[in-house]
Amino acid sequence: MKVDFHLHLEEGPYSMGFVEKTLKAMAYFEESKEKTHTKEWLLDAINRMQTRLKHGEFSKLWLDFYLQEALNKGLKQVGIVDHLYRFKETKAYFEKYIDLESVEVGRKQAEWLEQVMVSELHDFVNLINSAKKEWAEKGVKLKLGIEADYFVGGEQELAAILDKYEFDYIIGSVHFYNGWGFDNPDLQHKFNDFDLNELYTNHFETVKHAAASGLFDFIAHLDNIKAFNHRPSEENLLPLYQDVAATLARHDVATEVNPGLYYRYPVKEMCPSPMFLKVLLQEGVKFTTSSDAHFPNDIGIYNDNILEQLTENGLTEIATFSERTRIMKSIENNTKSREIIHLE
Repeated sequence: MKVDFHLHLEEGPYSMGFVEKTLKAMAYFEESKEKTHTKEWLLDAINRMQTRLKHGEFSKLWLDFYLQEALNKGLKQVGIVDHLYRFKETKAYFEKYIDLESVEVGRKQAEWLEQVMVSELHDFVNLINSAKKEWAEKGVKLKLGIEADYFVGGEQELAAILDKYEFDYIIGSVHFYNGWGFDNPDLQHKFNDFDLNELYTNHFETVKHAAASGLFDFIAHLDNIKAFNHRPSEENLLPLYQDVAATLARHDVATEVNPGLYYRYPVKEMCPSPMFLKVLLQEGVKFTTSSDAHFPNDIGIYNDNILEQLTENGLTEIATFSERTRIMKSIENNTKSREIIHLE
């Protein structure tokens, strides 16, 4: 079965890069008859962007593109999430646990948080729930999820936020180390301030705490701290991989194969790494598949390649989620047709 349980509707900051990617996504579904780089093409592009901004990300107009691509890719179940930091209701939570004050990191992160925390959580929840029936009629089960940043010590505050909504599943993720967002391109120079072995040890300790917290159905991109290719040798990381795998198995928490770093970050490698994947599978950790897409043309990306990788390593079932229950589904042979999307 082909599924994608980790994809997003939008994420700022609202830069020219965001505009370019949005227009590229819309053009993917609504091919213009005009030649590119003509005045007519530019006017058409401006009109498209105005329409997109007017309707917003939590609209049927935008969500329909996701449904169309799910059908194009043969996905049978799709879980849509957004980052918890997108929503104004979570402001106090993030203000407590990330650095918003230091000169080097805090000021940039405070600006970033203001740029991305622009939505209301109930608007997102209502949109996904209202679309489930139409998606089912088209042959795709739509599920409501959330990707929640985990901070050691913040379990009760996070639970209080999440308990207000009936999610089909909750993804736990770690994007910060001592308040520093390590996957922020503007702050990647901070890696030079750390001993990498110590940094990775502490990162995986946080991942283990997340797995043991009882808050999450699966933990996302376990080794995303490698985003900018700052990492020790995998010989040094192997004991950490084994420790994380044992923790996930012990607490019966799943994970994913996530290609986001492969097509969006300098490391050009999926999460988990091939070695880490083997360790997790040997420990019996359950897996789902994802795209980590932030635009509709990317959902389901590399799904066939991921399924082939999993089946070659002996996996026969994939995890799906509904009403906070994990449901294992048999992996069908979807690897005869290769992915045709290659991002520039």
